[in-house]
Amino acid sequence: MPREDTHFEPGRSGNPAGRPKGSRNRSTLALEAIFEGESEKLSRRAIEMALNGDGPAMKLCLDRLLAPRRDRSVTFDLPPIDTAADLPKATEALLRAVVNGDITPSEAADIGKAVSAHIEAITAADLHRRLSEIEDARR
Repeated sequence: MPREDTHFEPGRSGNPAGRPKGSRNRSTLALEAIFEGESEKLSRRAIEMALNGDGPAMKLCLDRLLAPRRDRSVTFDLPPIDTAADLPKATEALLRAVVNGDITPSEAADIGKAVSAHIEAITAADLHRRLSEIEDARR
């Protein structure tokens, strides 16, 4: 249901230029100005507190030391998958990569999902081709 209380067209921004890329929030800039020159002292103090057993300070330090895990590019030999018959070779390669420590089990699961989607696409294309052949034969 279209809104009648606005003069903007649906799907169009009232500010198409928007906020410039890379521009920073005023409050972030203000905090940076306040902490200018103090970051080393604050970091040292947080580390001292963590070393003295302060749990929240430990968490803060560890959170900064250990960045959150992000997806990484995975490289290993995956044989071509041209038909559903090629699937066992692909899953064997995935299992071998996990056993060898080249990829983690969760990475193998993610790759397995992509392989399954690829097989579904191959199967759908094959069914379409076969159905077309049957329809052509009946004409």
